Amino acid sequence: MSEILKRLSEQGVSIWLDDISRERLRTGNLESLIREKHVVGVTSNPTIFASALSKGDAYDTQLHDLKVRGVDLEEAVRAITTYDIRWAADVLKPVYDASQGVDGRVSIEVDPRLARETDKTIAEARALWWMVDRPNLFIKIPATVEGLPAIAQAISEGISVNVTLIFSLERYRGVMDAWLTGLERAKANGLNLSSIESVASFFVSRVDSEIDKRLDKIGTPEALELKGKAAVANARLAFAAFEDVMNSPRWQALAAAGARPQRPLWASTGTKNPDYPDTLYVDDLVAAGTVNTMPEKTLNSVADHGKITGDTVRPFYEHAWNTMAALKEVGLDYDDVVRFLEEDGVDKFKTSWTELLSTVDAELKKA
Repeated sequence: MSEILKRLSEQGVSIWLDDISRERLRTGNLESLIREKHVVGVTSNPTIFASALSKGDAYDTQLHDLKVRGVDLEEAVRAITTYDIRWAADVLKPVYDASQGVDGRVSIEVDPRLARETDKTIAEARALWWMVDRPNLFIKIPATVEGLPAIAQAISEGISVNVTLIFSLERYRGVMDAWLTGLERAKANGLNLSSIESVASFFVSRVDSEIDKRLDKIGTPEALELKGKAAVANARLAFAAFEDVMNSPRWQALAAAGARPQRPLWASTGTKNPDYPDTLYVDDLVAAGTVNTMPEKTLNSVADHGKITGDTVRPFYEHAWNTMAALKEVGLDYDDVVRFLEEDGVDKFKTSWTELLSTVDAELKKA
């Protein structure tokens, strides 16, 4: 077992794998990662599924059956993806039980083409919740303006939600408000609040990628000095906002009724700039009560040479505020950055979904 990952887990960080495939499931690889690398959850997205489908023969039998039955393309995608999610949920069920339902979670995403359509997102969330039918499921809903009421509605119905594509501090506060609203409605509906879990996926590396490009364009020594610092500062301030909500009377009333916190989840934690340490977005975002979902490459890097030195979030709030102030001082428009990142993120997810549909279509024709 990795001692470094063990230390990270002991710091209160839940280690999730940002990947899934039927090959990983049928070979027992996921069980070995749970056993040896402290993995206690799994996240998925359309890109991951498209990649899994394009490799090997793990899906051949199901693809053949779907073709014989004449299932249409979109339902075939749902059948294939929910099959893997159910399987992964069953593999992680012992973790779910041991953690009293906090971890052992598996996430599946609503069709990202619905990101700007509230009612359709709600309907899709209900359908996926019903199809997978596992208590340790998370439905991923994007944190668009239209996604916020869908998040509140899903939670009010007892559906556990992984809110995805969060980039800005303002939007994150809106996400937490939607989550609290959903819990308040669930309480009014007589639901058991302790059974409703949620995480808020705050994207990290994409923030540095976009801001670094803009700092290069600004080009001053002061601007260039700030490269690689924005994403961690942004995430640390998100955790400060989370703590503010945890100290609010609104949350305290729900906690007294059995509700559980919506944990911050650090997503997009693979380092994209080779000049930065490949464990940067793990080492610098250690805080109890958070989740870090990592691609396997990042997971292995942390296991090998991660630097886990204790809490690297709470002691650095002032430093984070100073970093954000310095970015503004050199002329960086934060609001424009996060607006672009959300739009770009939705577009990328839509593109990935189209690629997934194309991959399944091609595999069905070959079956």
